[in-house]
Amino acid sequence: MKKALPFLFMLLITIPAAAQTSKESDEELLKNLIVDSFQEIFSNLNPGTLGTYYTEDFLLLENGEVWDIEMIKNYMNRAAQQKNQPERINSFEFVEIKIEGNMAWIAYHNKASFEKDGEVVGEMNWLESATAIKTEEGWKLQMLHSTVVEKE
Repeated sequence: MKKALPFLFMLLITIPAAAQTSKESDEELLKNLIVDSFQEIFSNLNPGTLGTYYTEDFLLLENGEVWDIEMIKNYMNRAAQQKNQPERINSFEFVEIKIEGNMAWIAYHNKASFEKDGEVVGEMNWLESATAIKTEEGWKLQMLHSTVVEKE
C-alpha cells in the first residue's frame, strides 16, 4: 500500500493537468479555426476549403441575412471575378471561448482592412459568435453570427 500511495498521488495530480492542457489546446485549435477559415474563405476566396472549416449544414447569420454553403460559394465566385480588388487582411480579438465536450462557442471581434497598393482603402468591423463541433476530422464551424459594428 505504501508503494501504491505515491503512484496514486501522482495520478491524481496529472489527470487534471492533462485535462487543462487538452482544454487549452482546444482553445488554440478553435482560435486557429476562426483565423484560418476567414483567411481561406473570405480573403483567399478558396471555395475548396469550405469543407475543411464548415460542417455540411453550416449557416452564416450575416447582419440579418441567412447564408448557407451555396450562398457563400456564390459570394466567393462573384468576389473572385472582380478585377483589381483590394487585399483583405483580417484581425481578431477573442472575447471568450466555452467548450463543453464536443461542442464549443466562440465570441470575438473581427476587423478586416482592405489594402490596395499598400494603402488602406476600407475597413469593416464585426462582433461575431460561432458554434463549433468536434468531428473525426477535428473542429469545424457549424454556425457564425455576424453583426456589423459601426466605426466610432
